Amino acid sequence: MIDFANELRKGYNGDAWHGNSVSAIISSVSKDQIFKRPIPTAHTIAELVLHLTSWTEEVFSRLEGNLAKEPEKGDWPMAKEETMQEWDAILSDFRLANEKLLNLAREISEDQWKTAVNQVSGPRVNYFELFNGLVQHHAYHAGQISLLLKF
Repeated sequence: MIDFANELRKGYNGDAWHGNSVSAIISSVSKDQIFKRPIPTAHTIAELVLHLTSWTEEVFSRLEGNLAKEPEKGDWPMAKEETMQEWDAILSDFRLANEKLLNLAREISEDQWKTAVNQVSGPRVNYFELFNGLVQHHAYHAGQISLLLKF
């Protein structure tokens, strides 16, 4: 059996082929960098993590058979406040969303990965394509966070 869940695990908190996992990168963020906007038109690190969480939750929902839609919290949710308590909550939500998705992915049979996602419009994708897209999404935004950390 192919272990697709392992690909997310590596990108999320393992030994990713592209470099540091998104969790390793996030763990190096200092309190001064969390809500900072070093590039005026770029997202903050907190906004990027909220975005990653939002889409991880949406992929989980779709893999459970729910209709594809905009994430419940929105595409780019905003932090409620710029505090360390809020950052801790953001990190906790990100960890929980990924752990839930990893657990679900481990339960999906090899045949189920070929199942089409329940959607109204847009290009037809199957569970594997959706899941793989999220792995790529994590890697893309991990790179953005890494670049923001250099400012």
